[in-house]
Amino acid sequence: MLAGLEPPAFWGHFEALTRIARPSRHEEPAIDHVRRWADGRGLQLRQDEGRNLVIDVPATPGREGAPTITLQGHLDMVCERDPSSPNDPAEGRIALVRDGDWLTAEGTTLGADDGVAIAAMMALVEDESLAHGPLELLMTVAEEVGLEGANALDPALVGGSILVNLDSEEDGKLTVGCAGSTDTWIRIEAPRDAAGGGVVALSVTVSGGQGGHSGMGIALGRSNAVKVLGRALREASETVPFRLVSFAGGKSRNAIPRDAVAVCSVAASDEDRFRNAIAAAADTIRDAFSTTDPGVSIGVDAADAPADPWSAEATARLLDAVALVPTGPLAMSPDFDDLVETSTSLGEALTEGDRLTLHSLSRSSNDAALPEVIATLDAVARLSGGELEIKVNYGGWRPNLDSPALAAAKTVYERLFGEPPVVTAVHAGLETAVIGSKVHGLDMLSFGPQIEFPHSPDERVSVPTVERFWRLLVAFLDESSAETT
Repeated sequence: MLAGLEPPAFWGHFEALTRIARPSRHEEPAIDHVRRWADGRGLQLRQDEGRNLVIDVPATPGREGAPTITLQGHLDMVCERDPSSPNDPAEGRIALVRDGDWLTAEGTTLGADDGVAIAAMMALVEDESLAHGPLELLMTVAEEVGLEGANALDPALVGGSILVNLDSEEDGKLTVGCAGSTDTWIRIEAPRDAAGGGVVALSVTVSGGQGGHSGMGIALGRSNAVKVLGRALREASETVPFRLVSFAGGKSRNAIPRDAVAVCSVAASDEDRFRNAIAAAADTIRDAFSTTDPGVSIGVDAADAPADPWSAEATARLLDAVALVPTGPLAMSPDFDDLVETSTSLGEALTEGDRLTLHSLSRSSNDAALPEVIATLDAVARLSGGELEIKVNYGGWRPNLDSPALAAAKTVYERLFGEPPVVTAVHAGLETAVIGSKVHGLDMLSFGPQIEFPHSPDERVSVPTVERFWRLLVAFLDESSAETT
């Protein structure tokens, strides 16, 4: 499958990672894999209480006096899969697929985010022909769930003065800033009543959306299955009475939901009218996404006999709450062209007993902008009779355009590829934001190959840009240690 690709050692390690289960908070198989590799090469491995790893790599001969560089990436991955796929990344089953210049996976996320970083670190150490100063390989855990590993990082684990994050996803760009984020949960308790006689249970399912990363992909106009489901039901409720039994959707806080389902209690005499009302709403919604997400669909099927549904008043209140929760880009960056500054994404809906929970992830590179977003979500909670829980994850990483590491990377990039790189920031969380707040004075930079549609089964990595990424990494390490030779 990957034979003949360059660099071969990188692709060998990457393929090995696809056979290892590494969902967030359950990275032990990947940790054990890395530990065995480090032991086999006689490298010292250190670990903190948060389960983050650092592997110390000596300088190559003549480069011992160079500053220590910390290479950093995360061990976990988002484990999304198509419901019909026999593969499951959470169990270490990823089936690789070559599609021209792209590598993807059959029916699941690929794990290039951030398997690319781990594979690159391991391949780099194994190639004794490559010149570099002292290195630290920092491999964090639980990045995909609020940068939990980085938040738990013991700063004593990091001794480098330069940190290169290998978790960027755009070829040709050097990243020098990122957005901070805050999680919120709106929890609404609402009364249920007996279903009564003469009713049927019908499930309304939204599927077929492209989904994707809720930061990097937030401005692409993709459908949000939770919002689509709420809209369809709310529009149907204007002509046909029904009561909600359950409402759920989304699988990952930082992925745009692709699937959502609600069970509704409908009078048997109104079943045809209900189906027609949903179909009419579906036509309007498909038209709204005809260009940006044409695969979105809404279907109605029979469901098991309903549990006690929420009351009619509660049903209306819950659907109003879903409608009021904002999702999408809210402001654009004044510093970088075409970059979202502030956004929020309704990532998960969950029914537990009498409670509906709506989980959003809000992001901004302007820390002062997030309180207004959170205030909006708090207003939704209060107006719907619920409560809001807030978890501030981390602040933004503010760009330092005078960074010596950035200057070295720009010089190397132009030498290698004959054109200047794009210097930018990303509307996503990078662990640099947290690590930099813990280890003061770090000179930080991030780059990587072209990865598209992360956090979805459409995730793919560009094979030619992996080689470019590798060449840039190798040359940067050489450049940064050459003055000591």
